[in-house]
Amino acid sequence: MELKFILESLLFSAQKPLSVKELREILANAAKPFAKAKESDLTSALEQLAQEHETAARSYRLACVAGAWQFVTQPEFAPWLKALVGQKLRPTRLSAPGLETLAIIAYRQPITRAEVEQIRGVNVDGVMQTLTERGLVESVGRAEVVGRPQTYGTTALFLEYFGLRGLEDLPAADELRRIPLEKPPGPVTADPGLATTPPEQLTLENKEAEPAAPAEPPQAE
Repeated sequence: MELKFILESLLFSAQKPLSVKELREILANAAKPFAKAKESDLTSALEQLAQEHETAARSYRLACVAGAWQFVTQPEFAPWLKALVGQKLRPTRLSAPGLETLAIIAYRQPITRAEVEQIRGVNVDGVMQTLTERGLVESVGRAEVVGRPQTYGTTALFLEYFGLRGLEDLPAADELRRIPLEKPPGPVTADPGLATTPPEQLTLENKEAEPAAPAEPPQAE
């Protein structure tokens, strides 16, 4: 029995998309001969299976979305499927400003809110809140600049929303990647080993910088 057909049966019966890691764990708990299959072997078999389904031109295909594999129907069959299951309630579509902001974050992540505003030229507080609430954007760390503002990046839901396997599948946008950003100054440092200049050293430096007091003139006898 071929590995690809075992994987096909698992994905066909699964109630949710499965990652290569999850598939490997299932095989490890099953009988031989694939209990010790490597993740690279599984990936190769899945890609071969996906190509075979694509070549067969069926109404469905095998796709990897956000790092997990699943069977999905071809887009052209959507009207009939909607008639079968009914129109599900979906969140409202993203606005043009939302899509523009999301594109900037996707291509320039990790990026701060201020840097997004530099590129767009407008305030993005409301748009950022919407993208965060929709689960498409999340905080991924803090920038090493004054104030240490939060940096943002896209989520796994973002990949699922746009049907992407990973960020490497984003279409080319070299112009967007090349837009220069003015970085705010970093924290004042005394030396590379210190996060900030110690207060006592700042006091000492300030005293050294003060002009010397003029000498008092000699008093007449």
